[in-house]
Amino acid sequence: MALTKAKAEFTLHPYDHDPGAQAYGEEAADALGVPYERIFKTLVVEVEVEAGLAVAVVPVSGKLDLKAMAAALGGKRAAMAEAAKVERVTGYVVGGISPLGQRKQLPTVVDSSALDFETVYFSAGRRGLQIETAPANLIGLTRAVTARIGKAD
Repeated sequence: MALTKAKAEFTLHPYDHDPGAQAYGEEAADALGVPYERIFKTLVVEVEVEAGLAVAVVPVSGKLDLKAMAAALGGKRAAMAEAAKVERVTGYVVGGISPLGQRKQLPTVVDSSALDFETVYFSAGRRGLQIETAPANLIGLTRAVTARIGKAD
C-alpha cells in the first residue's frame, strides 16, 4: 500500500457495506459517524487535455464542478468518464475507487476544502473500507494539485 511504503500515518476504517446502497460516500459517512464534508469521493473524468482521464477527489457533501475541474488541469471542458472504462483504467470497482494505487497514475485534483481538516477519509479500494489520513499524504502520494472543484449539492 502506498501509505505504508511512504511511512505515512493512516487508519483503516472498515464498515458493513449494504449491497443495495447507491450513494457509497454517504453510506461510509453514516456508518462511520463522520461528517459528509470529511469523506471524499474519487471520481474519474475525461478532460480535453493531453492525459485524457483525470481523477477528482471531492467531498461527498457536494458535487464535482466539471468546469472547475477542467480549468484546474488547463482544459476547457470535462465530462464524467464511463464506468466500465474507469474500472478498467483504475483497477477498482465503482464505489470502491481509491485515489491511491490505481493501475496508471492519472492527473489528480483534490478539492482544496480537504486542507481545512487534520484528516480526511477516502476509499481504500473496495466498498466497505475507508482510509483516514492527513490531506498532505493524499496530495503528496497522488501528486495532486488542489483547487476548488467541489460545489454545493
